[in-house]
Amino acid sequence: HVGRASPERGKSAQDSIFCSEEDNSLYFTYSGKSNVLEVKQLNYQVNLASQIPWYEKLKQMQLLCKSGPDSHVSIIQNLNLKVHSGQMLAIIGSTAGGKTSLLDVITCRHHGGKIKSGQIMINNKPSTPQLVKKCIAHVRQDDRLLPHLTVRETLLFIAKLRLPACFSDSQRKKRVEDVIAELRLRQCANTRVGNEYLRGISGGERRRVSIAVQLLWNPGILILDEPTSGLDSFTAHNLVITLSRLARGNRLVLLSLHQPRSDIFQLFDLVLLMTSGVTVYSGTAKDMVQYFTELGYPCPRYSNPADFYVDLTSIDKHTTEKEMESLKRANTLASLFQEKIKDFDDFLWKASEGDSAVTTTSNDQLPGVLKQFTVLLSRQVSNDFRDLSTLLVHGFEALVMSLLIGFLYYGHEERLSIRDTSALLYMIGALIPFTVILDVIAKCHSERAMLYHDLENGMYSVTPYFFAKILGELPEHCAFVIIYGVPIYWLTNLFPEAVHFLLNFFSVWLAVYSARAMALWVAALLPTLQLSAFFGNVLFTSFYLSGGFVISLEQLWTVPYWVSKVSFLRWNFQGMMQIEFTDSIYDMTVGNVTIKVPGKLALGLDSEPLYISYIIIGGNILCFLLFYYLSLRFIKQKSNQDW
Repeated sequence: HVGRASPERGKSAQDSIFCSEEDNSLYFTYSGKSNVLEVKQLNYQVNLASQIPWYEKLKQMQLLCKSGPDSHVSIIQNLNLKVHSGQMLAIIGSTAGGKTSLLDVITCRHHGGKIKSGQIMINNKPSTPQLVKKCIAHVRQDDRLLPHLTVRETLLFIAKLRLPACFSDSQRKKRVEDVIAELRLRQCANTRVGNEYLRGISGGERRRVSIAVQLLWNPGILILDEPTSGLDSFTAHNLVITLSRLARGNRLVLLSLHQPRSDIFQLFDLVLLMTSGVTVYSGTAKDMVQYFTELGYPCPRYSNPADFYVDLTSIDKHTTEKEMESLKRANTLASLFQEKIKDFDDFLWKASEGDSAVTTTSNDQLPGVLKQFTVLLSRQVSNDFRDLSTLLVHGFEALVMSLLIGFLYYGHEERLSIRDTSALLYMIGALIPFTVILDVIAKCHSERAMLYHDLENGMYSVTPYFFAKILGELPEHCAFVIIYGVPIYWLTNLFPEAVHFLLNFFSVWLAVYSARAMALWVAALLPTLQLSAFFGNVLFTSFYLSGGFVISLEQLWTVPYWVSKVSFLRWNFQGMMQIEFTDSIYDMTVGNVTIKVPGKLALGLDSEPLYISYIIIGGNILCFLLFYYLSLRFIKQKSNQDW
């Protein structure tokens, strides 16, 4: 008895090394009815041509080329699986084995692919996007979180968006604390999430926060794509222990991994081993060695079964001979497995009885549009104002540009000439919007992956996000224009009256906001930062050249003339000219005679009243914001990592 007890004590001591807290505690269990996920005879194809983004095709001059039959590749073949609540199924296999594609098909995210045959059942109902959103939480491989919020703030904002409207604020806070406790995040709850540029929580903690975001609404089925990717072995082991505990809390956990180490492998209830889209083994983890031993492939002593059998079934493409040999072995093993499980209903080599499935569908209504708007606005403002370094850089940039231009024209006792004043006014209205365009495009693309993820999960709709985004940008915009517009006006000795100053400031405010709105649209329209920056630069340059200063409007030919009609830079320049010169008197010399002429008359500024300039710039803003909304609404906000 002593000899048998000693290894148990050793194993207990080993487990204590990997876990700082008691693993058997379940703070947050799933209280709904049991779930069952079933995949029957699934055959799935992917059109490789559709997986290439259109901008990559354009770069390779393939945009107009039609995809041939060779571009359709079979990714999953005759796959069957059945998992119940309380079980954790690990999908393992080599790269390009079909693991991520299987998860995408289950969660109805198989864009660019086609299910040729078979079906996916959730609680005896065919899988649909609506059903998936109600009962499945999908944790992606990459973490998509706002870096400047703390862990607790991140979860509180998600709780306000994702939990049913019937939840009170105290219930939401309690749910957040329960999830923090369940995922062992108490020690970092008040630490910023961070990213590759901002120091924050560790990689393992960030991965657990991503799981916590999905766990908040207490789903019955949790699906994770490569949750241990990029983590060290100790952190990965702790993470899988957490997932095992979640499964014991009456959840169905499905995850994909490459080659888990041996102590992680022992935590799995079920294992699905795939290679090149075919199933080589599906059954309990503890029985996998026995299964392959009976086939003549025993696992060597002291070897990790996951490593050994993934290597055994991988396709070796170093030479044609090795590729053919390994492909033949994999197909033979797949055929043998199909033969062995053909009489089992649960498609497992060694069947284990599970509870009968009961349909579970949540009818809880999520928060309304107004509640989503207030939460998103609060999240937007909190995240922006936490990024103090970026705000200070933008403010310093505006101040430096204002002072550089201001000191260039400073020190003139007499008023500037009409020519110099015109150049000054055009610089005031045209220089700063360009920097705003680049800053806004870069910021939007940094948030694009998270936005796509949230919209796909149905966390909120486009309309509240749109209004929260444009209103959340206003404080920064106003501060930026004040820092830029106030010093430059008084340093350059423009018309020294409060009314003229306010009218000039309002015109600059509208022009800069028009540039901001244009940048929002361009960032939502195009999928990469480079394309958005390029298109934004083209639009701005077109408006700049047709603004009436580089070349007079009368000298423009047809196309740039019509561009000038909608150029916010042209109407801002014209408006500021009217503000500055309407009440000014200038001396004009004709021969030997000097006469005093009103500036408005000398420059021919009587064509349109001032309010027309304001209306057209305002129309620019409304059009750009409408285009921005339509882009959010009808163009999937995929980033580079989502293609």
